[in-house]
Amino acid sequence: DLLRQAYLRADPWRTVRVRIEGERGVLTIKSKNEGASRGEWEYPIPLQDAEELLDRLCERPLVEKYRRRIDFQGFTWEVDEFLGENAGLVMAEIELPAEDTVFGLPDWIGEEVTGERRYYNSSLIRLPYSKWTTP
Repeated sequence: DLLRQAYLRADPWRTVRVRIEGERGVLTIKSKNEGASRGEWEYPIPLQDAEELLDRLCERPLVEKYRRRIDFQGFTWEVDEFLGENAGLVMAEIELPAEDTVFGLPDWIGEEVTGERRYYNSSLIRLPYSKWTTP
């Protein structure tokens, strides 16, 4: 799936994101990280509203990426391949029911970057991957 997203608000305490995934618009609000966890609230919005928000109100640049979902040992990994100024960056993420959940790692998983702010999608609008001096 191709995802296009941008932020109405992106700071360390909260983010408000608009995303288009296929023919679906979504508004997502996230709280500050507490360890590897944070609050998240997601609401469907009309596709036309999402397009207008992305075009008129959101911070630039847009974050665009292809997302693949891969099932492994009872969990679904979301693997994002970034485009545009973030081309070359590929990240995998898993949603766990609790921080202390034990899970297996597929052999294609690389470095652990949980909690490293520069990898947050909301950070990639300010300093895209193509501008990093040391990936």
